[in-house]
Order: sequence, then structure tokens, then C-alpha cells
Amino acid sequence: MTANSLLGRSLFNERRCSKRSLVLLIVGLVAGFCLAELFVYSSIPKRCDVNGDHSNQHMQNFSRPKQDIDSPEHSNDETSLAEKLHSEIRVLCWILTNPSNHKAKAVHVKRTWGKRCNKLIFMSSAKDEELDSVALPVGEGRDTLWGKTKEAYKYIYEHHINDADWFLKADDDTYIIVENLRYMLYPYNPDTPVYFGARFKAYVKQGYMSGGAGYVLSREAVRRFVVEALPNPKLCKQDNNGAEDVEIGKCLENVKVLAGDSRDANGRGRFFPFFFLNSQPNTIPRIKLSASMSLWKRMGMSNNSNKQEAKKKKKTTATGQNINRCAATVLATTRALFA
Repeated sequence: MTANSLLGRSLFNERRCSKRSLVLLIVGLVAGFCLAELFVYSSIPKRCDVNGDHSNQHMQNFSRPKQDIDSPEHSNDETSLAEKLHSEIRVLCWILTNPSNHKAKAVHVKRTWGKRCNKLIFMSSAKDEELDSVALPVGEGRDTLWGKTKEAYKYIYEHHINDADWFLKADDDTYIIVENLRYMLYPYNPDTPVYFGARFKAYVKQGYMSGGAGYVLSREAVRRFVVEALPNPKLCKQDNNGAEDVEIGKCLENVKVLAGDSRDANGRGRFFPFFFLNSQPNTIPRIKLSASMSLWKRMGMSNNSNKQEAKKKKKTTATGQNINRCAATVLATTRALFA
């Protein structure tokens, strides 16, 4: 074999080795990138249904302990949390009712969810021994609801302002899960001028809370409403006519009480002013309204939970496509290596 042929074969082998080394390097880089993307995606924590504002260290002390799956006993941890919040987040519930509804509706509030309030008061135009209702000096009728609401808050401020941190107004056909209400209110200071409810973005610049869903005022919000807004005709409507939820919304805005956002971290509502005709788990309930005015238009919001689910699905699909492309690249490069 001549020297030239040996030299040629040596150069050929050297080039072949260099080519294989380069291909192996490329395969390693692509495979590493794919594995890194897969690892990052799988390590992203799933979003919890609980509002992030409540996920502080103090509340984490009540995490559910492990329990045998066949045990018939439930953990008392949720009860302990409810009892703790009952003493820390004091809620006065006042119920707007009338004499014809005392036994038909109001009494059932007293026997059910009303018992979970720190204090329960029924506001009517007539005294009722069973309800221990307050007879306000206002006549009955839809046109006088604004007048009853003003008198009710005057009574509460005069007699009970120091008995609670938050003051919930509800109708006698409203149902409230008081434990969830306290949990929502936990991060907020009752000395902050704020109120929460199902916010409708109409008539008032910052919106107003629907009376049918109920709304809850902080102690400072009640003080500003009674002391600053009601006596001033420039800040509050003086006669008793008008929609109580719109009128109180105007008054509160005029004394700089913030209309808070009561939705959870996923954009789902917590106050609902209409009867649910149908609903599905983990979705915002669907409500039949007139074609010209849907609930979401009145509330100035869209079905955020559905949008977020679609966004999450799109992200998952995109990540899967990226991984597939990486796998195809690795396969093609490997074939080139052994070609």
C-alpha cells in the first residue's frame, strides 16, 4: 500500500470521525433542550382554586391532615378554621324583610344560615317577637326600599357599630354561606373604606353592588355612609324613593368608599343576584336573562374562567407540539449519523 493511499484513508477516517462528533454534539444539544422544556413544563404548579390572597402562613396552619380513606369520621380541621374565623371576622347580618314575609321567608333565614352570623337583625316595618325584628319608621313597598336601607344603617350605627367588623345586607330570600364570606374577608382591614358584592357597572362610575345578591360593608364604610354621606344632600339622595342598591352605591362613591372586586383568583364570582337555572361543576352558572341584557354585560365582565381554561389548553398544546418537533429533530439527526 502506498504512502499516498494511507494518507488518503487517514484523512477520510479523520473527516468521518469529525462528522460523527459534530452530529453527536448536535443530537446532545437538541435532546438536552427537549428534556429541559419537558422538565420546566412538568414542574409548573397547578393553580389552586383558593384565592392566593388567603394562602398565607397563618391560614396554612389549618391544612388538612392525612386520614385513612376508609375512616367514617371527617377531620374537624375545617370546623376549627370556621370557629377561628367566627371570632376574628365578626359579621353582622341584617335582613331586609316585611311583615308578609316574616313567617314565609325571614324565619327560615333565622333557622338556617342566619345562625352563623355573629349578630343577626331583621329590619321590617313591624315588630315580630319570634324574629325580634326592628320596626323602622318607613312604609312598605318597593319604592321605599331606599328609605328602609338608610334607616337600617342609622340604627346599626347607633346601636351596633362596635359589635362587628363587617356589615352584611341581605334580602329575606337570599342565602349566604357565611363561612365562605368570612374567608373572603379575611385579608381585608375593616377600617378600610370598602364594600363587596356583585358589582354592576352602570349608573355609578365605579359600579354598584346588586341588592339581590347582598353586599357587605366594612365598619369604616358604614361610618362614612351614616356620618358623612346621609346628612349631606349633595352626597346622598334625601327622599326615600329610588333603587336602594344604586343609591347607596352613589353615596358610597361620593365619600370615597371603594367598590371592591369580590371575584376569586380565577375570576369566578362569589355573589350572584339571580336564580340559577342550570350550572355545571367548575363553571360559572348560566342564567337566563333577556336577550338585550345578559348578566355578564351588566356586571361588566366575561366568563374569565372559560377564557383561562382555553388559554391553559392552548399552552399545553403548544408545549406538546414543541416536544414533538424536538423528537423529530433528534430522530432525523440520528438517521443522518448512521447513514
